[in-house]
Amino acid sequence: MKQITMLGATGSIGQSTLDIVARHPDRFRLYALTANSNHQKMVQLCRQFEPDFAVMRDPDSAQQLHESIADLATEVLAGEDGLARVAAADEVDVVVAAIVGAVGLMPTLSAVRASKRVLLANKEALVMAGALFMDEVQRYNAELLPVDSEHNAIFQCLPPGSIGKGVAGEGVRKIFLTGSGGPFRDTELESLENATPEQACDHPNWDMGPKISVDSATMMNKGLELIEACWMFAVDHTEVEILLHRQSIVHSMVAYNDGSVIAQMGNPDMRTPIANALAWPDRMESGVEPLNFLQVSHLDFSQVDDRRYPCLALAREAWHQGGTSTTVLNAANEIAVEHFLNRQIKFTEIPKMITRVMEQAASLPADDLDVILEADLNARELARKLI
Repeated sequence: MKQITMLGATGSIGQSTLDIVARHPDRFRLYALTANSNHQKMVQLCRQFEPDFAVMRDPDSAQQLHESIADLATEVLAGEDGLARVAAADEVDVVVAAIVGAVGLMPTLSAVRASKRVLLANKEALVMAGALFMDEVQRYNAELLPVDSEHNAIFQCLPPGSIGKGVAGEGVRKIFLTGSGGPFRDTELESLENATPEQACDHPNWDMGPKISVDSATMMNKGLELIEACWMFAVDHTEVEILLHRQSIVHSMVAYNDGSVIAQMGNPDMRTPIANALAWPDRMESGVEPLNFLQVSHLDFSQVDDRRYPCLALAREAWHQGGTSTTVLNAANEIAVEHFLNRQIKFTEIPKMITRVMEQAASLPADDLDVILEADLNARELARKLI
């Protein structure tokens, strides 16, 4: 019986994870659930799973949750200290890191430093602090497994032991990251200026939260995944190619020197990679419908149009610059997306805003956590000032 801390229980990854946990009560138990401020949903989850701890990042929401579940044995904690406590607790075997955004970095690092099996769905941990994060994984002998569908696919297609070790000598020629292209893949470029948050969040293949949905529409999600893949699998950005794949059936591929290409395929459902990581090195039922090849009439692949998706070039440039440039990229993107969702800037202004922040923010060595956090804060302040 593995004890799990679920960081980000009310988000889409959290909900998919809890669905799997509920299917396997003989294998998993929820030690802790965490959320930002959605205490109403947390009340439901606490009554369903009865974890030892429930953590709300927002103190007022923690108080409301405490009052609502006073009849349960679940202890309610608040703030960053509460998140770190349940991520590093001795009783915990597995930490699912699914808090969206930069706020997920510190509790995920707490789990790493406690030598946990960390199921990583938080892109920002590696985008903000990739070198430091991977060094900590090695230093504390933590076990890192990817939950993002693309990175989990790469993990399944690479030889065992590739995380953090690189692919030198393994015969790998290239890694292919696939992306659907989001809801605007066929939209006239001239029309993108008037795109609404509702349209940007209407993903054709996946059901995701608003921030990740907008990142999919700009394909910044692929840019962040590119950086994440470079750190996780110790490869350069030139060894990773991004392909548009409308059906979201092939989640990623690895090409080898002998001409072989190994692809991981499946229906677009996040429960597949989550179940893979939870059960690894075993396999278990996830609730996902098996892929029916007789219903898959064709699989399309095409190159990415840089005019439609300028955020991809920004991500490659940030990786090329190194240091805190990827931290700045992520911070500027979070602020730009937030203001787009609040209808304060246009969709096409998102990459323009990120470009301006990257041009004006200093790039510093990213080998110190305080430097990384300060670069993140400064980039956010600059972005808000420019907006």
